[in-house]
Formats: sequence, C-alpha cells, structure tokens
Amino acid sequence: MEKNSIVIRNALFVIFVIVCFSLPASSLFAKGKTETVEQTPLNSEWTLCVTDFDISGIPAAGNVIGSVISRSLVNILKTVSYRIRVSPEYAFYEGYAWNRAMTETAKKIAAKQDERSLLLYRGEPDWKYRQNLKKIDADIAKLREELAAKEAEQPLISVEPAFAMTQGNRDGTFPPPPPEGGEYRFCKTQNADAFLAGSVREYHGRYYVVLRLYALYTRSFIYEDTIIFSADDTAAAVEEIAGRLTAVLAGSRPAAIAVHANPPDSLVLINQTFAGRGEAQAKDYPPGKAVVAVSAEGFQPETIETELKPGELTEIAVMLAPLLYSDVNVAIPGKSGISVYQGALYVGEAPLTLRLPINQLEYISLYGPGGEAATAVFTSPDMPGLSSSISLQTKIPPPSGQKRVNRARSWYYWAWGGTWITGIAAWVTYGIYSSQNAALAQNPNPELIVSAQRTYYISMGTIVLVGAAVAYEIFQMARYLYTATEDATPVVKQGKSQ
Repeated sequence: MEKNSIVIRNALFVIFVIVCFSLPASSLFAKGKTETVEQTPLNSEWTLCVTDFDISGIPAAGNVIGSVISRSLVNILKTVSYRIRVSPEYAFYEGYAWNRAMTETAKKIAAKQDERSLLLYRGEPDWKYRQNLKKIDADIAKLREELAAKEAEQPLISVEPAFAMTQGNRDGTFPPPPPEGGEYRFCKTQNADAFLAGSVREYHGRYYVVLRLYALYTRSFIYEDTIIFSADDTAAAVEEIAGRLTAVLAGSRPAAIAVHANPPDSLVLINQTFAGRGEAQAKDYPPGKAVVAVSAEGFQPETIETELKPGELTEIAVMLAPLLYSDVNVAIPGKSGISVYQGALYVGEAPLTLRLPINQLEYISLYGPGGEAATAVFTSPDMPGLSSSISLQTKIPPPSGQKRVNRARSWYYWAWGGTWITGIAAWVTYGIYSSQNAALAQNPNPELIVSAQRTYYISMGTIVLVGAAVAYEIFQMARYLYTATEDATPVVKQGKSQ
C-alpha cells in the first residue's frame, strides 16, 4: 500500500513539472505585474482637397487647361505618403484649446502682475489698496496652480500622419473654392485639413497660374506659388510647380530650440508661449525668427531673438543677472513710532533704511499711532552703492470715500452754471440799455430817460453779479481740484549721498 502511494505521489510530481514547463512564464508570474497600455496617436491622417481652378481669365478655347492642371496635380500629389508636423500644427491637433489655455493662463498671470503694479496709481485709500493687493496676489497664486495643472494635460498626436486626398478628388470631382471668409467652414465641410485653390489667366499669349494653399490649423493661406508657361510646356510646368507644392505638403524639416536658464525657477516663454521653468527641453518650432523671454523674481529679465534653421537644434543658455540694490533712508522729522509699509508689507518703524533694487519705482505708506498717515512714490537710486534720503510729513487723512469729491464737483458745476446765467443776463440787459440810449439821441422823452436809467442800473448790477459769479467759480474750481487730489500719492524727490 505504501509503495502504491509513493508511485502515485511521484506520478503527480512529474505531471506538475510537465505542466509548469508547458505554461508561458508570463502566466506564472502575471500576478502583481502592471500591464502598460500603449497610447494610440490621434489624428493619424492629413487630408487635402483640391478645388476647381478659376479659369474666367482665359478665353473659352483654353478652358480645358484648368482641368488638365488640376487633374495632373492630383495624380502627382497622390505620390505623397506622409506629412511631418511642426509644433504649431501639432499643438492645434492635440486639442488647440490646451495649447491656447496654457498661453492664456501665462498672459493672465502677466496681466495680473501689471494690474498689481498699477494699483499704485489709482489713488485709492490705503485700506482698499491693501485689500486689492491681497486679492490680486491670491489670483496670481491660483493662476500659477492652474498653469501647473494645464501642463499635465497632453494628448498624443501623430507626428507623421498619412497624406490623403478627399474622396471627391480621388473620384475626379473638384468642388468650387469657397468665398472669402468661408475657408475654415469649407475645410470642415469637406473633412479636409487643407485645400488648394488656383487660378489660370492669359498673359501675353501664355498661361499665368497662381496656387494658394489654405491650412486649417492656421486658418490662413500658408503657401502661394506662381508660374508662367506656354501651352506646349504645360506638362513640364505642372511637374515643376507640383514638385514645390509636394515639398510643402510633405512638411519641411522643423527646427528645434532648447533653453537652459539659471536660476532654475526662471519662467521661459518662447514666442510669448509658456515653454517651461529653468530647463525648456528641445521642442520643434517652424523655421524662422523666435523670441525667447526669461524672467525670475529678484533677477533682471532678458529677451533673446534668434533665427531657427530647418533641421537644426538651437540651444540657448541664459544666466540672469541678480538685481543690484541701493539704500533709501526714510525719516519723519519730529515724530517717532511711525510704521512704514512697502506696498502692503510692513518693513519697520521710521527712521529706517530700505534696501531696494536700483532704478525701480517704489511705493511706501506710513501710519502713526494717532491716525496720521502719509504716502509717497519715488524712484530708487540708479547706481549701486548710492544712498538717498526721503523726509515725509504725516497728517490726519481726509475722510475716505467719494462724497467729498462729489460734493465739491457739484458746487463747482453750480458755480459754472451761475457764471453762464449771469453772463447772459448782463449781455441782454446791456443790449437793451444800449438800444434805449441810442433812441434817446433821436427822441429825448422823459419816460424813455427814466426807463434807460433803470435799465442802466440793472445792467450794471448784472455785470457786478458776473464778476462775483466768476470769482465764486474760480474758488469752487480750486476747492474741487484740491479735494480731488488731497489724498493723491505724491512723487517724492530724494536727497542723494554717497
């Protein structure tokens, strides 16, 4: 019995070994392994539509030339197998909204930073300035988070899509070209990424052909070519112009640019589009001019313009120079315990020395324990090592709000209106008096004399009123100007010293 059990156990072991070796290793060790899903590139085909050529510029006997050229072009273009996409086209097809969102978010950050700087010149109360500054800083932080989130959203698009003609072109059908302004809709209707339009006209016994290529991703004509030939040279001319067009449709070799910036957190923009921070990895761009802008907090920003060449990688290394600083001494003669704020940041009590970047516009506000305050805008020294001094006087600020200004403006308008009314009254009464006085020279009637004297006194009274109204208007105008600018931030001149 024991011998039979041993035989059975050995037989089972042999079967187990055979089964193990017969199974693939992946099935034995699949547990715990994460399978990598390969992402399929989108938009793997690029479609062109050739439209019917405009032949209205040639005689009826030569109308066939348009059909010959269009059909010959289609036959030659069928030899194009694929197209190389450059970055702008790639960005359009990877969901142009993503690329635009990145650019728009970067521009929103720049706009918010500009808005932050312009707060200095609004003349708002200090509490409102600090409130708006805090809100804008929060908006900038939120936009930076949004920018970081947008960077992670990158769909995969085919870099070399297959080239194809529309089904209508393959069947020998050429639709009429769209009217001006309808090009984008025409591409959508034809399910095409681009269309080719052409015109043929007579030119001193020869044919003058113009070709124009409209691309969906640019919403504009990206290529135009012309050729003049005789009827006998039609085949050679079509082959020549088709060769140039084929090179465009296949896609020219893109250029590439990489930026290495220091410090590592530098913001890099290429052609006003966000490209990265510190290290902008090599990325395809169309050949031509490119503008690289690099900036970082505490450093001088730099802008570099370069020419990108097809098939070449352009590497740019930028090392931002740190901002240079100078000293500005702030003093309040005869007072102590005055708090000093640089923008919305508390920096200490006067007298104190501020270390600021050279040749920068700065804004400070001061607050005393008794409610007195002062504000000032000034430019820091334009050379490192120089120092300057600012002496300010604090005072109790006027009540906040626009009621005082509105009231002063209203009084000024009333005074201005009164000047016009009294002026017109003086002009009318003086005119009446002048007419009566002229009549007295012809007829010295006692009643007319009394009336003329009465009118004279009235006229003199209105003239006196005009003078009083003008003086009152000047007073109210001065009052209105003073009230409107009373709490405006002054631009302070500094005393310089070594």
